[in-house]
Formats: sequence, C-alpha cells, structure tokens
Amino acid sequence: MHELGIMFEVIKRVEAVAKQHQVDRVEKIVLQVGEIATVIPHFLRECYPVAVDRTDFVDTELVIEMIPANGCCRQCDIVYHLMKDEGRCPNCHQMNFDELSGREFSIKEIVVAEGGKNGSSPNY
Repeated sequence: MHELGIMFEVIKRVEAVAKQHQVDRVEKIVLQVGEIATVIPHFLRECYPVAVDRTDFVDTELVIEMIPANGCCRQCDIVYHLMKDEGRCPNCHQMNFDELSGREFSIKEIVVAEGGKNGSSPNY
C-alpha cells in the first residue's frame, strides 16, 4: 500500500509550507485525486491518522476532492467521461481518445485555522 508513503510525503510538504509561512495551526488539508490515478482515496483516508500521529496535524481535517476522468475523442472531438461505457465515446462509440484529466494528485489547499498565523487566516 503506497498510500501510506504518499500521506507521509503530503504531511512533510504541508509541514514545510506551514513553517515557511510561520503557521501555528492548520485546520484542513485539501487533496485533489484523479478518478483513474494510481492512488486510492479510501486508503489515503485510512492512512491519514497514522501519517499525522505525533505531529501538529492530529486534529487537522483531510478533504479529498475527486477529479473526473475525462477524455477527448480523436474521431469526433467530443469531451466525455471515460469511466462510462468502458471508455467508449458516447457519440461515435470509438475507444480512440486523449486523456484530459483523471490522473492528477495534488495538494490543492492548506487551510489555516483562525488565529493560526498572527491572528489572520490565509490559505495556501
């Protein structure tokens, strides 16, 4: 399960951003995960408590936003959801597409707790 290693890396990066911006408390970490990424959101959630154990992020909320897997048909130029109809274009029924989205994995947002930095609450 590589999700545990990924969560440790996420926490390491959030710690670095918090330190760089002199943030005391982070309220929420928002991740974006593509629908066909090699990362399984359920396992990320399961690993999160272990990754934040003995850190300043124990009470920090983890939010995972899913990015749909979309493709553009090379035959008819239609953009469609790849997870429907086994990846076939709903217009011409071909499986000849360019992936547009769905493999992403990123830290979208780090939400600073109220008063987390000099009484303000900027987000990063």
